[in-house]
Amino acid sequence: MASVTSLSDSVHQRLAAALSAALPQAGSADPLLRRSDRADFQANGILALAKKEKANPRELAAQVVSRVESGDVIKDVEVSGPGFLNITITDRAITENLAARYADDTGRLGVPRAEHPGTTVIDYAQPNVAKEMHVGHLRSAVIGDSVVQLLEFTGESVVRRHHIGDWGTQFGMLIQYLEEHPHELDHRDGGDLQASGEQAMSNLDRLYKAARGHFDSDEEFKTRARRRVVDLQAGDPHTLAMWQKFVDESKIYFFSVFEKLDMEIRDADIVGESGYNDMLDETCRLLEESGVAVRSEGALCVFFDDVKGPDGNPVPLIVKKSDGGYGYAATDLSAIRDRVFNIKANTLLYVVDARQSLHFKMVFETARRAGWLNEDVHAVQLAFGTVLGKDGKPFKTREGETVRLVDLLDEAIDRASAVVREKAQDLSEEEIAERGTQVGIGAVKYADLSTSANRDYKFDLDQMVSLNGDTSVYLQYAYARIQSILRKAGESRPAAHPELELHEAERALGMHVDSFGATVAEAAKEYAPHKMTAYLYQLASLYTTFYDKCPVLKAESPEQIENRLFLCDVTARTLHQGMALLGIRTPERL
Repeated sequence: MASVTSLSDSVHQRLAAALSAALPQAGSADPLLRRSDRADFQANGILALAKKEKANPRELAAQVVSRVESGDVIKDVEVSGPGFLNITITDRAITENLAARYADDTGRLGVPRAEHPGTTVIDYAQPNVAKEMHVGHLRSAVIGDSVVQLLEFTGESVVRRHHIGDWGTQFGMLIQYLEEHPHELDHRDGGDLQASGEQAMSNLDRLYKAARGHFDSDEEFKTRARRRVVDLQAGDPHTLAMWQKFVDESKIYFFSVFEKLDMEIRDADIVGESGYNDMLDETCRLLEESGVAVRSEGALCVFFDDVKGPDGNPVPLIVKKSDGGYGYAATDLSAIRDRVFNIKANTLLYVVDARQSLHFKMVFETARRAGWLNEDVHAVQLAFGTVLGKDGKPFKTREGETVRLVDLLDEAIDRASAVVREKAQDLSEEEIAERGTQVGIGAVKYADLSTSANRDYKFDLDQMVSLNGDTSVYLQYAYARIQSILRKAGESRPAAHPELELHEAERALGMHVDSFGATVAEAAKEYAPHKMTAYLYQLASLYTTFYDKCPVLKAESPEQIENRLFLCDVTARTLHQGMALLGIRTPERL
């Protein structure tokens, strides 16, 4: 189905045409339309235009009003203040617009796709092999997944990349220990993915601690472990096979955690540090030959005028160490080359902790100097803040340890299940468990996404699973309430009746539903899921007002019942689609 023109765009077109007719010499002028609490829309572009043309703004506004095409969409236009225009939409236009969106059988609600989509590689959800995921991994995964959904919904071609930490000196230590203790990773007691995933990480955690103990206390083992690093980097088949065991065991665990987060992580999208190993030497050669990188004290470095240490001396980006080893920069720069020249991306988006901003600033600038990034291909770090405890300090356990991500999610599910059980009327224990998981995981995601990514936020489970306030539970209950009304409607079915006058609460709800597409476009363009959460919270709040003031099943006439059921259903579909773009489920019953 073709996209549906929004009410805002319809009014904009009519005002722009009237402006051009009133002031032909100005060419195509922007009326600067926005929502208003004084009318449905307000246009204030006439003031700047009158100043430019040395005209009286109120007189120009009156000329525009006389030329506005009204009737089908615009009900009334009034001149206000020094030359503002207050515009009121007809009830018929609101209902007909929503009916067109409702008729879209693709599930897109008439939202258009971007006219000129590109290809974005998004780097997010980057756990480390042989290490448990902790609370610090939450934001990259949740924010990244939502941005993927938003971009794909607008029509962008999105390539997902999970740049896992699967290379480096620690693997020599682990591989050597496993070589000398070959049965340490033997398990597989059966069970589901979650059980085997946590078992896999338990084995790896135990193995890492044992290997570290040997490495720190046994000089001969330390020497053998370092030799093993050389073998790994040289591509020794046996050593690579051992390394692959660690990667495979870790992936079982990663997949179990991401499954609990209700996120799709595909194996083909996991391209860790090791995936660029064969490119490192050439990356260094290209940078040195072009003069972008220079030798300094035996290391290959890139210097920047504005990056200096506390002593005032330049702090370089080290691409290759003096001992011949490669730094993170070599891997990140090789990844840029792959994403630009092999994947042909227009945008490289990195969902990475704000504390790594300086590193990425230097990496991006190096890539620009090398010509890999330019006006047609750009890189962006979507930097995110820290997850804090209720005390406003970085989130830790009572013992001061980093909080394991699975523990955090399990607690959220338990809390949410208790809320669902308290409210449940006709749900079985199995259904309560399923809803509790959807509500708990949704609560965690929503709390994260409703905060602007670059800000820190407090992790407060009591608030997250509350039925009141700006929470996913409030939105999920609004959706479930609508489904309950639709089930109770009997033979009455949702149907649009454009001939009916609308209550003020119906108008407000309808106008907000219409702005869904504009919100999607803005949230995708700015990589800002928090703009979608704000939209959805307001949608649920407007629906609550509508529900309180406009009886649905006890409306005055059969036509009004059908029209209000229609308003309920189109609101539910918008809630469902909007929540899906955040990676959050909307259960039919709660």
